[in-house]
Amino acid sequence: MQVLIIHCATFFNRYLTSLLIAFIYLSFALPPTQAETQAPPVMSPYTWEPHMDIRGWWMSEKYDGIRGYWTGKQLVSRVGNVFVMPPWFTENFPAVPLDGELWIGRQTFAELSGIVLDQTPDETAWKRVRYMIFDVPQARGSFEDRLDFARQWFNRHPNAYVTIVDHERCKDAEHLQQKLTEIEMQGGEGLILRRPQSPYTVGRSRDILKVKTYQDADAVVVGYRPGKGRHAGRLGALWVELPNGVRFAIGTGFKDAERDDPPPIGSTIKFKHHGFTKTGKPRFASFLRVREELKRQVQTD
Repeated sequence: MQVLIIHCATFFNRYLTSLLIAFIYLSFALPPTQAETQAPPVMSPYTWEPHMDIRGWWMSEKYDGIRGYWTGKQLVSRVGNVFVMPPWFTENFPAVPLDGELWIGRQTFAELSGIVLDQTPDETAWKRVRYMIFDVPQARGSFEDRLDFARQWFNRHPNAYVTIVDHERCKDAEHLQQKLTEIEMQGGEGLILRRPQSPYTVGRSRDILKVKTYQDADAVVVGYRPGKGRHAGRLGALWVELPNGVRFAIGTGFKDAERDDPPPIGSTIKFKHHGFTKTGKPRFASFLRVREELKRQVQTD
């Protein structure tokens, strides 16, 4: 009996040891989950309002691309996922963080997403992508100093896929409106304003403002409304919910491919609108796109 107890105890100890070894192995061998990714410390804009005095501020185009944050070692998305890309794309990048936008041109967001979120990068397609740098978060000095650091670095260490974003001084609200109209007529999304001599601060900052003729917001897909007429048999409208619980339908802004394969329930979409009604529903809501960073998870290393 005593021998049997000893054998059982020995077997049990070996079993626990095996489990512990397996746990340790899997902890190191498995890639991190989405929950384990860490969003980079980025600076985000508020929306410009007509009463704000922006004379002398720096003005640039707001590129409708995918935010890319260079950590000094790898390029990650706004939510912290690593982009899978050809190694030459980040050749000569500095060992300090860069903030910018991955972009291939105006009104090409869906095409860009297909390129930069592909887990098997297409090198030919990636050659179309540009990294539009608009700040150097940890460089010393003001906004002007930080951007000058980027210019000097890439003058000495060239990379054909990097563009330092051009800025011009905004004279007044009339000048701002003229520039906004010009950009939008060319298919651009809007403008970004930056306060002169401003620091890089993490989170939303009054030192950076976005300017568009419409407002945009996020909502979660909660259901579908079937289409009629030409859209019979496919999506007619999305039922979505705002963070405050308000639900409404969005029936415009979709391409045919998006009606055939609508955003899944539970996904987050971006839509544009022109203010809110008294009941809290957006006026003239129109679909823009699925928040790709939330819909498709970029593999981490």
